[in-house]
Amino acid sequence: MTTTLTFYGHSTFGIESDGTRVIVDPFFAPNNPAATVKADEVEADYILVTHGHGDHIADAVGLAKRTGAMVISNFEIVAWFGEQGIDNAHPLHIGGGYSFPFGRVKLTIAHHGSALPDGSNGGSPAGILINFNDGTDLHFAGDTALTYDMRLIGDAGGVDLAILPIGDNFTMGPDDAIRAAEFIKARRVIPCHYNTFPPINQDADEFATNLSRQTGIDCTIMAPGDTYTV
Repeated sequence: MTTTLTFYGHSTFGIESDGTRVIVDPFFAPNNPAATVKADEVEADYILVTHGHGDHIADAVGLAKRTGAMVISNFEIVAWFGEQGIDNAHPLHIGGGYSFPFGRVKLTIAHHGSALPDGSNGGSPAGILINFNDGTDLHFAGDTALTYDMRLIGDAGGVDLAILPIGDNFTMGPDDAIRAAEFIKARRVIPCHYNTFPPINQDADEFATNLSRQTGIDCTIMAPGDTYTV
């Protein structure tokens, strides 16, 4: 069994593990200027949502209705999906985990906002820790500042791959993301949430060089449409 990621731009990823298709934070073309595909061009069995902002949830309702995928997010966001006619959903909350057919999902602390596109309460933002059945461990930090709580993931053994925002302005920037990678004890990092809009422009190559030099952690920079097998 293998776990393969596809990057769709900004913070949107597809994961395929043992035949199960997972989409994280659906934000596709044309609303996502970095994306090369539209939501109706992808398939999903599960949709994971870190928080309620439009650049992470814009295409989630349409994708869930078309594919019948189960939505996994915090309680407030799952309740909001119910108001949009999506009943196939599973609520979690910070620190809580649940075992699904593809693996175990746990929500971790993130410091950010989470208001939904219509202004309603999106609850607490989250990172997502996924332990796939094939033994692969992934951590999507979501939109967050650097937090000392990330050390708890490292203390538990770290992860094979951490997906970290580096855009600054709205999330942690490159320097804090390097410290986050150390806290998490990631064996590899993929940066996200950068270069989509002018306020979050960053040099990903410079980030990768500094990450390797300062920590010895490898970095894979993905362009929209790229795939990576963990």
